Amino acid sequence: MKTRICLLLLAWLVPVAAAERPNILWLVSEDNGPFLGCYGDPLAQTPTLDRLAHEGVLYERCFTMPVCAPSRFTLISGMYPVTCGPAQHMRAQGKIPPWLKGFPAYLRAAGYYTSNNAKTDYNAPINVKEAWNACGKQATYQNRPAGQPFFSVFNHEVSHESCLFPNNEPSQFDPARMRIPPYQPDTPELRADWARYYTRIANLDQQIAAKLKDLTASGLADDTIVFYYADNGGVLPRSKRFLQESGTHVPLIVYYPPKWRHLAPAVPGSRIKEPVHFIDFAPTVLSLAGVTIPAHLQGRAFAGAAKAAPNEFVFCTRDRMDERYDMMRSVVGSRWLYIHNYRPDLPYVQPLNYMFQARGYQSWARVARDGKLTPATAMFWGEKPTEELYDMLADPDSVHNLAADPANRETLERMRAALEQRVLANNDNGFLPEGSALEGYAASRVPGAYPLERVFALATLASLRNVANLPKLIEALDDPCEPIRWWAAQGCTLLRSQAAPAETALRQRLDDPSGAVQIAAAEALARLGQPEVAMPTLLRWTQQSATPPFAVQAANVIDRLGEAARPALPALKTALAAARKEPGKAEQYPVRILTHLIDVLEGREPALVYPPPP
Repeated sequence: MKTRICLLLLAWLVPVAAAERPNILWLVSEDNGPFLGCYGDPLAQTPTLDRLAHEGVLYERCFTMPVCAPSRFTLISGMYPVTCGPAQHMRAQGKIPPWLKGFPAYLRAAGYYTSNNAKTDYNAPINVKEAWNACGKQATYQNRPAGQPFFSVFNHEVSHESCLFPNNEPSQFDPARMRIPPYQPDTPELRADWARYYTRIANLDQQIAAKLKDLTASGLADDTIVFYYADNGGVLPRSKRFLQESGTHVPLIVYYPPKWRHLAPAVPGSRIKEPVHFIDFAPTVLSLAGVTIPAHLQGRAFAGAAKAAPNEFVFCTRDRMDERYDMMRSVVGSRWLYIHNYRPDLPYVQPLNYMFQARGYQSWARVARDGKLTPATAMFWGEKPTEELYDMLADPDSVHNLAADPANRETLERMRAALEQRVLANNDNGFLPEGSALEGYAASRVPGAYPLERVFALATLASLRNVANLPKLIEALDDPCEPIRWWAAQGCTLLRSQAAPAETALRQRLDDPSGAVQIAAAEALARLGQPEVAMPTLLRWTQQSATPPFAVQAANVIDRLGEAARPALPALKTALAAARKEPGKAEQYPVRILTHLIDVLEGREPALVYPPPP
């Protein structure tokens, strides 16, 4: 009888012990790089986060996508946005496989209470109710059943980009003391923005302190692993939306209470130098919680029982930002940053409506119009090199491009190879035109439908802007594969007048089965000095409301023509009136673009002035 009682008692105790798992709390800030004292910033007033770093583990090299929605797709899915096009674009709905869950669903299945306060801009139809027990501005771990372990997220918007839009908010920092990085012009507006931003970071530190105080008051601090991180890089000019370190490098601090310190990768106060990425967060949380990591997750756990070997490189992408297209890919290591620009003809800074509400960008445009750009400030304001290579230790501002330096040839080639490997492993949908029938996890994986090795090779060839490759581009214009024809046409655009031998083949593509190829061919013809040939095709697509991505692509091309579009001004006004009748956010992108161009042509808004190509 005594033995039976002992066995029953053991049977009751074992599940309780097995179920004991750490709570996990994510404290997230928006739009800021590592402007913290613990990251060596002498101006920052961040005592709470500095103390958290002293007592926890600081990651010196955490990287993410350069804008929020693709970053959140990465976090919630544990997959790169480019695997499920068009999730890599800002404000798009990725076409995900039916089995893809938000990773908190796996925690729920293991007995965790999950809450999210409150962002859900995941760029995909993730099942929010499956992922979260509670989601919204009232969601909190405090509402869980007593004793249940939790995974809880709190987003802090105090540092969001919009804080730099014109207002009369006072600053506690002296603008005269601000460090203006060499890639930005030293204007009063930028000094004021830096001062305001440091004020917001100080406010953020106070909000984090309040969250930690609540955790302690609840008696949960000893059982809770705390993550602090930012959702994408800093928001001052040449950060958010761009792949330089200023746009993708974010702070990450993880605190492990003594009870759970055996799950930490290092002792308190440690600084991890190997790169980590948002792609690693989902497997890391599952590893900390003792939950099996699904095979489809693409990152590596950097802590917990399933901790993996460190990353050598991590991977970042930049595609459409709201109404403006561009395409960049980067590979980042502990020291080196490599960027490949697939549309190097497009200036870094395009007239993106939301971004230009910031006074810093407005002042930079004024300096450019006045012809007062320095070599460093002109570098970011104009066209891009095809390749960029930066030594992040020697050049944290990313102003010395070493891609052409023979001394770094081996590093360049190694990172090129890493980029190609990652593009192919991800089945990168960014090499497809947005709106293509091939986009999405399933469609892009149909055997033979999307020959990415060929597409990647042609896109890379096109980006080189070498006229010697024109015969290959002309041949590719007749390829049966849509993205091959699309990149061939873009390659002709990059060559401008040097692509004249491709004129006949480009004219034939104005009747291509793909709207994206038609638009790309029209742009190439316009760059050959034939905007009158291109304009009918472009205007027609701006008014195709059934295919919003093609309308946005066509409007972008028309806007890039600038003064060459003046003869079409009456037709542009008609197109704008039609676009204004369309509902929905994406459908309004052509409105923004056409409004900008018409305002420039009619003198209501100054055109952006760019330095001549290098």
